Amino acid sequence: MLDPNLLRKDLPTVVKALALRGLAFDTERFNRLEAERKAVQMETESLQARRNALAKQIGQLKSRGEDASAVMAESQAIPEQLKQLEAKLGAIQGELSDWLLTLPNLPHESVPAGESSDDNVEVRRWLPPGMPTNENGEPAALQFEPRDHVEIGEPLGLDFDTARKLSGSRFMMLRDQVARLHRALAQFMLDLHTSKHGYQECYTPYIVMGSTLLGTGQLPKFKDDMFWVTKGGAPEDDEEREDLYLISTSEITLTASVRDSIIPAEQLPMRLTAHTPCFRSEAGSGGRDVRGMIRQHQFDKVEMVQIVHPEKSYEALEEMVGHAEAVLQALELPYRVVALCGGDMGFGAAKTYDLEVWLPAQNTWREISSVSNCEAFQARRMQARFRAGKGKPEYVHTLNGSGLAVGRCLVAVLENGQQADGSVVVPAALRPYMGGVEVLKP
Repeated sequence: MLDPNLLRKDLPTVVKALALRGLAFDTERFNRLEAERKAVQMETESLQARRNALAKQIGQLKSRGEDASAVMAESQAIPEQLKQLEAKLGAIQGELSDWLLTLPNLPHESVPAGESSDDNVEVRRWLPPGMPTNENGEPAALQFEPRDHVEIGEPLGLDFDTARKLSGSRFMMLRDQVARLHRALAQFMLDLHTSKHGYQECYTPYIVMGSTLLGTGQLPKFKDDMFWVTKGGAPEDDEEREDLYLISTSEITLTASVRDSIIPAEQLPMRLTAHTPCFRSEAGSGGRDVRGMIRQHQFDKVEMVQIVHPEKSYEALEEMVGHAEAVLQALELPYRVVALCGGDMGFGAAKTYDLEVWLPAQNTWREISSVSNCEAFQARRMQARFRAGKGKPEYVHTLNGSGLAVGRCLVAVLENGQQADGSVVVPAALRPYMGGVEVLKP
């Protein structure tokens, strides 16, 4: 949530920053609400001053034995007037708050300008030592016609037909070797983040209340991207029922774990990780990646979240990108790091890096991790603060990133490890989780 005080003190800067995200801020509406708010507050202060003056006047009249009934009548009318003004002010502030909940975060000054993914800026790329490259510095074409992960995976246990029969399109069932490889990837990621990178492993709920999603920024804007269910109860309790939602990422539960909290400064930074399924309706993505595992309604992800001191958040952002990179390097997967432009960033992000892995069958880079610094945007919505000593509580900064998306990582391992005979070489880092298996064979 944007800082209302920043809007009041430096509106032009906010308007300019939102324009970098392709959003035209309604200054006329904001100025109208501000004028109404100030008028109500001034009238309230005037009435409060009048009430105090009348109280003094009543005391003086009574001390002199004079009639104070007229003054008392005026004084007795003021509480109701103040109550009406309070309701009016609440309505104005409520409209402003509801509006601010729909506005995205302001981009950091280092974010590249641009409108779409075409304007993102490559920061660096990494290829396994000895991997041949083409004239563009990308992995060279395989010595045989590459298969995509669906063609490679189906003989190894990737089963879309059964999943479609059970749940419809954009679901998958994994069996045998592929199921074990999927599990191995998640276990490897968790072990790396907890043992090497200092994250605390968590097991979180998969279903959350709407207020939780409001705090982390999924609601109200992205309700159509969520799967939700109605809380059970007797029919006569309809008014008390509450919508519950399946999480689209454990960023939600990990970040919201500090909601309505004041954290001692010495507990920062907090590094949290979890492996969970993620559920997304993929509203508006019809026709995109309908084949295979790239865009599913249900998929697994190992998430990283950091809760940090505001002065440390951009240092933490670079650190988290490095943690995601460590996974890809250990798996010997070629990737690149891309800084997203203002028009391509997520709703709550102030700055985002995407990690894109190379997929031979598509002959291109595809996103496998997104790491973002949300600064105080989520913390302000969640009322998540920290206190240094006896000082006034301040908002923490929150960061999140995939470490990694397990399904997309499985796709990358299958496609990059494929051999001409349809077998797949298992990355050395995963073999201890695979019982020593080095090659998956159809």
